[in-house]
Amino acid sequence: MPRTPSTRYPLLLVHGLFGFERIGPLHYFNGIKQALHDSGAHVFTASVSAAHNNETRGEQLLAHIHDLRQQTGAKRVNLIGHSQGALTARYAAAVDPESVASVTSVSGPNHGSELADRLRLAFTPGQLPETAAAALITAFSTFMSILSGKPKLPQHSLEALNALTSKGVADFNKKYPQGLPATWGGMGAAQVNDVLYYSWSGIIKGSLLSESMNLFDPMHNACRVFSSFFTRESKANDGLVGRFSSHLGTVIQSDYEMDHLDTINQMAGMTRRKANPVALYIEHAQRLKNQGL
Repeated sequence: MPRTPSTRYPLLLVHGLFGFERIGPLHYFNGIKQALHDSGAHVFTASVSAAHNNETRGEQLLAHIHDLRQQTGAKRVNLIGHSQGALTARYAAAVDPESVASVTSVSGPNHGSELADRLRLAFTPGQLPETAAAALITAFSTFMSILSGKPKLPQHSLEALNALTSKGVADFNKKYPQGLPATWGGMGAAQVNDVLYYSWSGIIKGSLLSESMNLFDPMHNACRVFSSFFTRESKANDGLVGRFSSHLGTVIQSDYEMDHLDTINQMAGMTRRKANPVALYIEHAQRLKNQGL
């Protein structure tokens, strides 16, 4: 793999819902951090709650950024957030732009997730099914945190779900609109408060039978099922996030042939032939380097 000169500021990867840095040999950004490191980049992964609202995760991220700046001597960081990690990164950049050089949204629900909307409708607030589901999912998130070596991070599944609905993200966007497109499906401002904004994402294309090895990817099969719950972007989503909902700042591309988990290389290396998610991160490191970041 060709080497990419180190960016001026470190790269900090931010995971999404139910995410983690690593559990044993399994990394959330599968093979991505190592590939960035091998190509010459200074790259780190953030520690934030597996399940919580955007602001709580954002405050945790800010604390991590400040620690990283002290550790490395860097004045700023480049944030790359996957899924809810994009909203987490947006919060940090909006609150403390002097510490953030760029925000890159990868499959980020920047206008909410239709899947989250459907899940929210399935549970009546305060009723037993919601309470039981919330307790179970929060317990699962806590278990994931313990396995990843971060047992002290708070978890709150309903806060996370509400934060990812169209309404929850709309409320978030009113407070933190940096980089959002003015029109649906368009691009947002490339730079706000000296922070550069980028995004990329994928969509599920064609039929399952046309995808050869992807037939054997259980996570892709799940994303295809989730995709059936979409209405506004029924023909252009990655299973969890709609194509245009993902747009932020300079849109690099939003219709790569990848589902929501392919963009963090989960099984993509074994099943994908038309897109290389790891290469996208390497190319983006070079893009940031070219921008002096």
